[in-house]
Amino acid sequence: MTEFLIAEMAPLMFVALVIFLLLGYPVAFALAANGLLFAFLGIEAGLLTPALLQALPERIFGIMRNETLLAIPFFTFMGLILERSGMAEDLLDTIGQLFGAVRGGLAYAVIFVGALLAATTGVIAASVISMGLISLPIMLRYGYDRRLASGVIAASGTLAQIIPPSLVLIVMADQLGRSVGDMYQGAILPGLILTGLYAAYVFAVTIVRPAAAPALPPEARTLRGWALLHRVVVSLLPPLALIFLVLGTIFLGIATPTEGGAMGALGAVALALARGKLSFPLLRQALDKTAKLSTFVMFILIGATVFGLVFRGIYGDVWVEHLLTGLPGGQIGFLIAVNLLVFILAFFLDFFELAFIIVPLLAPVAQKLGIDLVWFGVLLSVNMQTSFMHPPFGFALFYLRSVAPKSEFLDRLTGRRTPGVTTGQIYWGAIPFVCIQVVMIGIVIAFPNLVLHGQANPAAIDPAKIEINLPDTEAPPPPQFGTGGQDAPVDAQPEESDPAKDIERSLKGGQ
Repeated sequence: MTEFLIAEMAPLMFVALVIFLLLGYPVAFALAANGLLFAFLGIEAGLLTPALLQALPERIFGIMRNETLLAIPFFTFMGLILERSGMAEDLLDTIGQLFGAVRGGLAYAVIFVGALLAATTGVIAASVISMGLISLPIMLRYGYDRRLASGVIAASGTLAQIIPPSLVLIVMADQLGRSVGDMYQGAILPGLILTGLYAAYVFAVTIVRPAAAPALPPEARTLRGWALLHRVVVSLLPPLALIFLVLGTIFLGIATPTEGGAMGALGAVALALARGKLSFPLLRQALDKTAKLSTFVMFILIGATVFGLVFRGIYGDVWVEHLLTGLPGGQIGFLIAVNLLVFILAFFLDFFELAFIIVPLLAPVAQKLGIDLVWFGVLLSVNMQTSFMHPPFGFALFYLRSVAPKSEFLDRLTGRRTPGVTTGQIYWGAIPFVCIQVVMIGIVIAFPNLVLHGQANPAAIDPAKIEINLPDTEAPPPPQFGTGGQDAPVDAQPEESDPAKDIERSLKGGQ
């Protein structure tokens, strides 16, 4: 039994973690408890030594000293301040008026504002909830198909995961040991392409089923001409300025992501103050939410550190490497298997859990296969984005369910009774956008330059062709011993040192 436990401890540890998670235990504590349990079993079986656990305090202090992770509370606070200051409401109202005369105009507005909120907040919950509260009643009022409306809102909110300043990209960069700035720069184009694919799907729906996404009636388009143009400028300029302040300084190398996040948080407070929406209750709510999310991330990271240390101690990384490098197809086979694994696990785990548990196991194998880790991180981020949209456990679907009317409600503007949105309609509405995200995964694999366009491509070096040329030099003369330039005999022995004479000579020399 002991021999079987030693031979199969790595797969048993991974299976035990899955069982802990399926039983509903909190992820952070499941990771830490599983790590400590198998550390005890490994020590009892003679596979590990107790000295291994002495590395834990230093690892935990290393997490606390990690300045990159400090960007998470900054960007979270920035997003919460902007969401509670009413910026999303103004943007949706203005962009909805701008696209109102077009079929599917409200859906286009939701997608555009979702991308803009993603680039300013980076918080998925804030984006989905704010757009669900503001745009869903309007879309239902004017006859939008409930599945289309739900899917557009949930999918547009998840753009905050792939469009910088995404929190998951910060975590991904930390786990892969890469620069957050490189990860942000690599994710820009895939995020914009995904936004375009969402809009293309809405356009296709308006062609096939025009009644599913009607244009706004003339009486609903209250802003026209210069009034609309002025409203668009006033609504768009502040968030665009904040985007440049945060992302522009990071991409130009002026600020680190942590410094950019700090400037973004200060800019969000300034915008809320300029709008007259800054108050002590707003600050208190934002700080409370920021503290909770940051603590959640840190506890998961500490638990993952305990799990990772023990898993590597029992050679789990070697087991994973042999398992994945033995797949047929080389890089392509590895990428297909990994993306299928992440896609399936995304049904049950959210992106923080995937990033802290799965990514550290996959990164060494990817690097050994010659895969660029920035590209690999962006690819996994696009894949993990589906974790928010998967029925039945997608968090974006839960956020939308919490704010969408469940039963018939009275429309305050028209005074009509309007049917609510069922959970089934929300789930069915998400499926086309999950398929779009899968297509985006294939696009990133097929066109890696979409991610690597901003990186320098160092010239490839073939170690077999390296030549080292040393200058011709004359051999140094042999050492001279004795006096008169005569060589000492080969068998001559150096004079033995007398400490008393050495001290006497040094004293005489100092006089």
